[in-house]
Amino acid sequence: MLLHAASALLPDGWASDVLIRVEGGRIAEVTPGAAPQGEALPVLIPAPVNLHSHTFQRAMAGMTEYRSAGQDSFWTWRRLMYRFLDHLTPDEVQAIAAMAMVEMAEAGYAAVAEFHYLHHAPGGEPYANRAEMGLRIAAAAAETGLGLTLLPVAYMQGGCDGRPLAGPQLRFGNDLNGFRDILEKSYEAVGALAPDAVLGLAPHSLRAVPRGVLADLPGLVDGPVHMHIAEQVAEVDEVRAAFGARPVEWACANLPLSPRWCMIHATQMTPAETAALAATGAVAGLCPETEANLGDGIFDGAGWAAAGGAFGYGTDSNIRITLAGEARMLEYSQRLGLKARAVLATETASTGRRLLEGPATGGAQAAGREAGAIRPGAWADLMALDTGALALEGRQGDQLLDAWIFAAPEVPVRDLWSAGRRLVRDGRHHARDMVEARFRAVMRDLRARL
Repeated sequence: MLLHAASALLPDGWASDVLIRVEGGRIAEVTPGAAPQGEALPVLIPAPVNLHSHTFQRAMAGMTEYRSAGQDSFWTWRRLMYRFLDHLTPDEVQAIAAMAMVEMAEAGYAAVAEFHYLHHAPGGEPYANRAEMGLRIAAAAAETGLGLTLLPVAYMQGGCDGRPLAGPQLRFGNDLNGFRDILEKSYEAVGALAPDAVLGLAPHSLRAVPRGVLADLPGLVDGPVHMHIAEQVAEVDEVRAAFGARPVEWACANLPLSPRWCMIHATQMTPAETAALAATGAVAGLCPETEANLGDGIFDGAGWAAAGGAFGYGTDSNIRITLAGEARMLEYSQRLGLKARAVLATETASTGRRLLEGPATGGAQAAGREAGAIRPGAWADLMALDTGALALEGRQGDQLLDAWIFAAPEVPVRDLWSAGRRLVRDGRHHARDMVEARFRAVMRDLRARL
């Protein structure tokens, strides 16, 4: 496959008349200043990984925007989420995941790291294949072509006090042997996908996995390790009471953190914790749209950037599936908190460029995916912006990215490739019609049962 971009964002900056040759899903050659060959495109940029998603939650988006008794919070939202998920079947999970993946591709994501904890049937009874639900996530990725890093989640207790799981949480739970079985069967499912698929794992949180197990889990796979951490004030208080230290403080001192790890949210950190976590090389998995929707708090993006920390975006609850929106929310949260502008910009890169390049490389690192930049050897995760969009008229270079993120009313992603697979053409995923029709049928049935 040959692509010729009038302009492309390469690792060392913008270049003109860039010829990109793709072989076996990877970028084989990048030649600036080349004569036109192959498919002509106005502008190409790296397509990031969505590094944190619970795809099933896409089906409940917009269903929790009302106030319960007292002050509403993440914890009241969680109770409603538990009630919803108790109805989901494997077929429905696959249909919802496929719809979410179509939307991710159309938003500009080439792959997703699925933080997958919905393992069992209602009541906690394992399916005949203990990894049935994970296989359905893999099937959705096969249907849509989206790159997949599957992260089966270890969820073993209901809190730091070791209390047993109860109610809807029983669908999440496994002992260590049961979790090993899920990993083994998930490895087979991922191995049946395209070569860019990756298997990792995820201890759900410090609350949900016994301390004696946490340090041993990374040894069960070769891939990335993700974990929720320091998302909520109540979580910080619970961990501090049980462990004698704050979550990030304890994790930095007791877990084998490294660039292989991705710490999700981390909205409740002190400056010292921010610097210490960044120093481990772990990626900060930021989900600004969900964090805003749930009232989690504001990540210290300025402090993280100053410490040289890697970061990426996740759509998490999938309340909205938007790449430009996550970037815009991250920067605007920093501006509101600091009463400043262009917080994440540098002397050499505009805000928009930093909000794309950082998550492109950080998301790839978090997903264990050889991507994140337009360079030889990387998977061909590429996005072509619609430069015909009104907000992008006359823009080029960094200003094009700034206008895309901050000025465009809709995400003008024209075309997208995942490891060389063309998923989106003229703004539409090739399987949207089929996937959307099935999703609509599932939603009608769910509404009748809820």
